[in-house]
Amino acid sequence: MQTLSIIMPVYNEIESLRRIFDMVESVDLSALDVEKQIVLIDDCSSDGTQAIMHELEQRPGVCVCYHALNRGKGAAIRTGLQRASGDIVLIQDADLEYDPHDYPDLIRPIIEGRAEVVYGSRITGERAYGTKRHSYVSFYVGGRFLSWLTNTLYGTNITDEPTCYKVFRADVLKAIGPLECEGFEFCPEVTAKVALHGYRIHEVPIHYYPRTKDQGKKIQWRDGAVAIQTLLKYRFFGRK
Repeated sequence: MQTLSIIMPVYNEIESLRRIFDMVESVDLSALDVEKQIVLIDDCSSDGTQAIMHELEQRPGVCVCYHALNRGKGAAIRTGLQRASGDIVLIQDADLEYDPHDYPDLIRPIIEGRAEVVYGSRITGERAYGTKRHSYVSFYVGGRFLSWLTNTLYGTNITDEPTCYKVFRADVLKAIGPLECEGFEFCPEVTAKVALHGYRIHEVPIHYYPRTKDQGKKIQWRDGAVAIQTLLKYRFFGRK
């Protein structure tokens, strides 16, 4: 039996954390002969989220880490990777934009040996499932631009580079070397390093239910600028 480590960075998600955790916990992967490890990382929440985290860490198969200072999503993922023990690693946001019931489709290509890295695409998901692709036009345009830039710089063929749902064989993450990210630049950094090491990114359609800034969406336009800078940095200065 293989183990799927689900890394979930959490920052001020008191409204959604318990529900998304229950959704993750309820996903049955036994048909694929896979068990789950859930790794939660609290990035110094201040809205009462930590009280829920203390409850959840009593559940079996759950590992909880706490940051003393707010460091960013990338730093939380890096902390989670240190505690992940699975054969496969999946990144899950702590809001309700992404549906854990897509897990079987996301990990099946890896289980079957058809892929080493899988991204869940909101673009193909909209076509397949009719779910909305974006909360704001600027986010949609920015995401499409980042995907085009990635394909241009790295010779990839992906539709949704900034997707949250990124899944890796654990040995791939070890092979690409240590991550340096602190914030949302986790996505372009890991994509760049995966591509530079010659791994093909396989995409599958996913469901997507975007939230607005009033509902707690945290990413901002400046994160897109950092993503562009990150893609350029690793393409021209990141090779060993």
